[in-house]
Amino acid sequence: MFEGLKIATIGGGSTYTPELIEGFINRYEELPVRELWLVDIEEGKEKLEIVSGLAKRMVKAANVPIEIHATLDRREALKNADFVTTQFRVGQLNAREKDETIPLKYETIGQETNGPGGLFKGLRTIPVILDICSEMEELCPDAWLINFANPAGMVTEAVNRYSNIKKVIGLCNGPIGIEKGIAEIFKVDQERIYVEFVGLNHMVFAKNIYVDGKNVTEKAVDLMLQNEEKISLANIEADKWNKDFIKKLNIIPINYLRYYYQTEDMLKKQKKAVENEGTRAEIVQKIENRILELYKDETLTEKPKELEQRGGAYYSEAACQLIHSIYTDRRDIQTINTVNNGAILDFDAEAVVEVNCVITKHGPIPLTTGELPLSIKGLVQQIKSFERIAAEAAVTGNYETALLAMTINPLVSDDAKAKEMLDELLEAHKEYLPRFYK
Repeated sequence: MFEGLKIATIGGGSTYTPELIEGFINRYEELPVRELWLVDIEEGKEKLEIVSGLAKRMVKAANVPIEIHATLDRREALKNADFVTTQFRVGQLNAREKDETIPLKYETIGQETNGPGGLFKGLRTIPVILDICSEMEELCPDAWLINFANPAGMVTEAVNRYSNIKKVIGLCNGPIGIEKGIAEIFKVDQERIYVEFVGLNHMVFAKNIYVDGKNVTEKAVDLMLQNEEKISLANIEADKWNKDFIKKLNIIPINYLRYYYQTEDMLKKQKKAVENEGTRAEIVQKIENRILELYKDETLTEKPKELEQRGGAYYSEAACQLIHSIYTDRRDIQTINTVNNGAILDFDAEAVVEVNCVITKHGPIPLTTGELPLSIKGLVQQIKSFERIAAEAAVTGNYETALLAMTINPLVSDDAKAKEMLDELLEAHKEYLPRFYK
């Protein structure tokens, strides 16, 4: 470690990668990254070349001695790595488009991390990440696995239960965005804010909010309802919350909760979007194409502002801050996906939850938050049951298990519809689901 760190990024051709580079550059004095290996597959080779080219220009302009390696050889990248970050998308945006459009035919939300789409993203992703874990056992057994691949909670759950890798943390930039938004609406520096987050990935709630040590949750909820755009996500378009409902809830939900609390309206919006501007996958593809054109510019030496349209805001802040805190034993508090260990009393110790943790060189220490509020308990427990059964389906390739997972998801209305969607999505993604077609 005295010679610097080796980091392997699986899915290195992602347009998110410059966020990661920026974070490592900004922290280089305390986080001495010696080698950053960007890994991708043959289908992503062109993107990898473009992204790695920008990465090399960024470190050169910053005058930091980080070696950027671009490769299609995952094993070479993993050998002796200190940290492994995963940000890949099995089937790329074409698969996402199917996840978004096929459920709509059945009057069901089509979204890449929620409902049927979330199930199938998990079914495609989990076998790949378990292969990566097997290679890590052999090539870098002491490395930390930092997973950004969605659905991050389900994927981290699968790693924890079905691999021998225990140094794993799932990560999302959602909580950081909410915290920044709260600081903005209170017009104070973020350091003066403390937000107690509780829940699961893409189902997390700001349960208690403090400014200078004073609980201001009720006021924060009122201010949020007046300034919803400051705590919104770029990839979710929705109407305003019902004020009476949110005031009684007295918790700030991440925007993904709109799929559960505003299901009918969100479904209408999705169908209208498909008819007009297209699915989110199509929009992202257009944004990504424009961003890649920017990346090709040989004079570009920094992350372009346009990347935030891709939903990549705060990526480097979340990922690099976590790696930095593990490496330096900083012992600060961050919101991550990790094993529960008693943090939420409604789940067993091994369940993966999204909560505040103290980050040490030995890993995260979850902060106890007690029982879930009664108002959210049922929904969060239902989604955890879905994640557990979905992960089992991904590992076993068992049809009945996948059907069970599909049917118990709260966005699916009945078992007959669940079976029809399952069959069509299995056929659509057949190429990426070999465990179901042995």
